[in-house]
Amino acid sequence: MISIHTFVFSDFEENTYIIHNEAGEAFIIDPGCNSLAEENMLKAYIESNNLHVTRLLNTHCHIDHVFGNQFVKDTYKVQLACHANEQVILQSVPMVAQMYGIKRYIPSTIDEFLKEGDTIMLGDTALEVLFLPGHAPGHVGFLNRKDNWIISGDVLFRGAIGRTDFPYCNHQDLIQSIKQKMFTLPDDLVVYPGHFEPTTIGYEKKNNPFMKYETTN
Repeated sequence: MISIHTFVFSDFEENTYIIHNEAGEAFIIDPGCNSLAEENMLKAYIESNNLHVTRLLNTHCHIDHVFGNQFVKDTYKVQLACHANEQVILQSVPMVAQMYGIKRYIPSTIDEFLKEGDTIMLGDTALEVLFLPGHAPGHVGFLNRKDNWIISGDVLFRGAIGRTDFPYCNHQDLIQSIKQKMFTLPDDLVVYPGHFEPTTIGYEKKNNPFMKYETTN
């Protein structure tokens, strides 16, 4: 059984996830820590639970999801893995940080490229990589079919969907990612998004106003 711990970091209120198994092997997904206090919170949880961090994963590389990439790489000696299409987004983060007046950002680079259908093993638990473009060109989700959940970044939220007004976004790609990939998953599957509280596939099928609009237009 995989445990999931969520931190809400930075003024962007981004969800950073640490997932780990009973043996203490852990992955960090989308580290949004952007202060010494937030970095210490991440470290304290890892140390108090005797975790060994073995992977750093990004669902996508918008600024709020990558603040802590280099901190994690340096601290835990891990490599960064995400989709190749996110290189252009990650390379633009220093410019975005300057635009927002954010001074505390250390650039990072991608070490390993992920693609649709890849399987990442956390002990004996498989995480399947789903390609979910739209909010970002190389956006991916990490699906655990065994425990019935997905960490899906900024694709689908409780009652909302990801923004598509940033550079390299595509609204139709986002809608297709939700319809063809996420809405084909079980209704009781839990969605852990990049912001806000978890939801389920079934709840969003019935209640998400953005998707209701898309199915009637």
